[in-house]
Amino acid sequence: MSAVETPLAASETATAGVWIGAPPSLVERLAAFWVGLVGVLFPGVGPLLLGGMEAAERLTAAQIGQAGMAELVAMGIGAAVVGPLFGARRLRLAAVTCGLLLAGLDLLTTRTSGDGLTLVRALSGLPAGAMIWLITGMIVRSPRPERWAGLYLTIQTLIQLGVVAGIGAFVVGPFGPDGGFAVLAVLAFSAVLCGLAVPRAYAPLVETADNPKGLPSPRGWIALAAVLCFQAFILAVWIYAEPLSRQAGHATTVASTAFAVSLAAQVAGGAVATALAGRLSWFWSLAGAVALAIGAMLVLASQPSAAVFLAASGLFGFVWLFASPFLTPLAIEADPSRRAALLGPGASLLGCGAGPLLASFAVTGTDVRPAVWLAVGLALVTLVIVAGLHLTRSRVQA
Repeated sequence: MSAVETPLAASETATAGVWIGAPPSLVERLAAFWVGLVGVLFPGVGPLLLGGMEAAERLTAAQIGQAGMAELVAMGIGAAVVGPLFGARRLRLAAVTCGLLLAGLDLLTTRTSGDGLTLVRALSGLPAGAMIWLITGMIVRSPRPERWAGLYLTIQTLIQLGVVAGIGAFVVGPFGPDGGFAVLAVLAFSAVLCGLAVPRAYAPLVETADNPKGLPSPRGWIALAAVLCFQAFILAVWIYAEPLSRQAGHATTVASTAFAVSLAAQVAGGAVATALAGRLSWFWSLAGAVALAIGAMLVLASQPSAAVFLAASGLFGFVWLFASPFLTPLAIEADPSRRAALLGPGASLLGCGAGPLLASFAVTGTDVRPAVWLAVGLALVTLVIVAGLHLTRSRVQA
């Protein structure tokens, strides 16, 4: 790569089958993956453990939401700010330091309660986000970022499922939620050991007049807004899946079944996206998936029968994970330097926190369907941004 190569040329080089910089070895790739997977564990495990803290009277019902949102937002800040502070030349230092901090904060959680616990979980989101930033740095430099992103999302879902099942079956009963956080601390320490084997450094990304000081271009920031809106609409409606089922008059077992069906569909959606990456148009894949998600949400809000509710939950879960990997090529096309794509996880996590927060202002004690109308609006905004960026790409890149 010459010193005067354009960002678009750099992007074309990568998508042609060449890594940006020296390709990581298999051991380095596996180590980076594990560090990133440990960093993203809490969103899957958190509801179980924070619910256990409420049962133990160490959190109130309101503090469950506060602690969960605080950690998600902090993870977004960690991925967008803390990780880049380490820089692409100190990856092993970043992985080891953040793994140790996360392990220590997981253990400290077992000694706290109330607002103190919320603060500790917020602090733990910062190193966790930086660990996600590390794997993202490898993904955006890969020849097929959408394929690597799909692989990461699919494995992430399976790991979260395995950890939740293991902690729920063997740990929470005899040891309570503190035992679960101790398990998370052990896993964080395993990331410290793997951190010694991650790549030493990543090749620098291209800088141009559009992205001074390593920041995304203006179009890159717009793409990040689409990423945030995507995750916000997903979580705004899914956080109310159980009340939606209850409001439709379903049996209590329907909601739990819907979660299981959706999770299985998410794994399938991520696997399909990974297998088809590079063969499908990312734009039509993403736009079609968002359109299907809108349809599924409208069905969920229509107070359907239990069978239809389960089918809509499965479709929603499938398109959720199917669409997510294509957010990476969206950001790369908008900002070919890939700096926007590097901040994608931060935008996603902020969206995960913003969606439920916005929905909480829309719902009432007797009707949670306004959360769906909010989510549909955010989904339409996502579609408009994605289409606008894609349809104007030729003029900007010419």
